[in-house]
Amino acid sequence: MGGGLTAAAAVLVPYSGIGIVDAVWAGAAGSSVALAWWRWSDHRALAATPPPPAPDPALTGQRLAAAIERFPAGRSVMNEMRRQKNRYVLRGSAVALAWDRLDRASATLTGLAGRLTGPGEGALLEAATAEHWLRDLGQRVASIERAIPITPVEGRAAIEQSHASLADQFTTGVDAFERLVAAAASYVAEDGHPLTEGAHPALSSLIDATDRLRGLAEALTELKRPPAASVRPERTAAMERPEDVAGSAGTNR
Repeated sequence: MGGGLTAAAAVLVPYSGIGIVDAVWAGAAGSSVALAWWRWSDHRALAATPPPPAPDPALTGQRLAAAIERFPAGRSVMNEMRRQKNRYVLRGSAVALAWDRLDRASATLTGLAGRLTGPGEGALLEAATAEHWLRDLGQRVASIERAIPITPVEGRAAIEQSHASLADQFTTGVDAFERLVAAAASYVAEDGHPLTEGAHPALSSLIDATDRLRGLAEALTELKRPPAASVRPERTAAMERPEDVAGSAGTNR
């Protein structure tokens, strides 16, 4: 564009002199050339700048996971992916069944977490600490179990004994975690009961409100219904038979 405007100004100015239109052509040409030179300088400076280092794949993955977990559905998907990843690592292990029990108990406790208020809040922190320890222990057991086949025969007995001890400890810990979840469910159930015998105050209020609305509806129906015996005297006199009226007139005579 700058070259075209410069060429037009170079041709038109000598041909017809400098006028208002020619001044516009010349100004546009000069501005375009200056802008082109400025952008070319920026291009040279940018080309001389070394490229930035490649981002860390782990950091990129963490940012992507954090962006997905901002949404409730994304959080559920990420939790399920982590669970399946850990479950794949433990496939065929002696603690695989106990690991599945731990997953179910953890999911149940997550559903109860919003209702564990007051004294129950301290149990959530203890449960989170215990779950972290159990998952680390389960992965440790699976790692030792994979190392048993490649261990020399003379040292295999000691590793198998340690593996059995850790596996038993993991199973016992899962049993205790399940009992904790059951106790949390009992706390939530009892916390929802009223303090006195009978129905919950909210249920009693709901029944009372229903009765009041039903009574108001019946009262409005009675007010809008016409009375059954509201017969006007004029209409009664008009409905008498003519002969009765004539007979009564003769009697009066």
